[in-house]
Amino acid sequence: MAKPCGVRLSGEAREQVDVFRQNLFREEDSFNVADLTSLRAPLDIPIPDPPPKDDEMETDKQEKKEAPKCGFLPGNEKVLALLALVKPEVWTLKEKCILVITWIQHLIPKIEDGNDFGVAIQEKVLERVNAVKTKVEAFQTTISKYFSERGDAVAKASKETHVMDYRALVHERDEAAYRELRAMVLDLRTFYAELYHIISSNLEKIVNPKGEEKPSMY
Repeated sequence: MAKPCGVRLSGEAREQVDVFRQNLFREEDSFNVADLTSLRAPLDIPIPDPPPKDDEMETDKQEKKEAPKCGFLPGNEKVLALLALVKPEVWTLKEKCILVITWIQHLIPKIEDGNDFGVAIQEKVLERVNAVKTKVEAFQTTISKYFSERGDAVAKASKETHVMDYRALVHERDEAAYRELRAMVLDLRTFYAELYHIISSNLEKIVNPKGEEKPSMY
């Protein structure tokens, strides 16, 4: 009976795994904000004077007052700082998924009769990694959507300066973005833990699905 091949990990790979385990459940202080109102960015949008009363209405001869114009409106620096932390992590996990998918696909043997249990495990792992990749791609869409929706809200607030709800909408969008980014970070941690578990638990079948004695390709 052929002996299964041995899988050897380099010292650098072992060190990376150890660091991953240590940092898995560490939480960044910036993602533990209790008072979400502290995330609000100042809006340099002047508030117009209230409309005159009936007895103070302007006559046709009087010039109408123009609504004050707003200045430069930057993005929310606090949310942008969080995005600068999260976006690289999203891209990294997506690239890791692509790498793992390519690696497993390369290890799938040709189709033969019998002894396909290992191949079935490879396919199950591939299915899960692809599912994680799809969810991570959705994170990228969510990030892009934040800028679009916040930009629309700021544009409305700067145009309809007398409507306070538009100003509130900008702040509401920033707070919602914080919640979404925090959820992304928690999901990224879960995905890493899940992929690490499913790959390490089935590593022997992934690398050598047929149980043949042949050198491992690492």
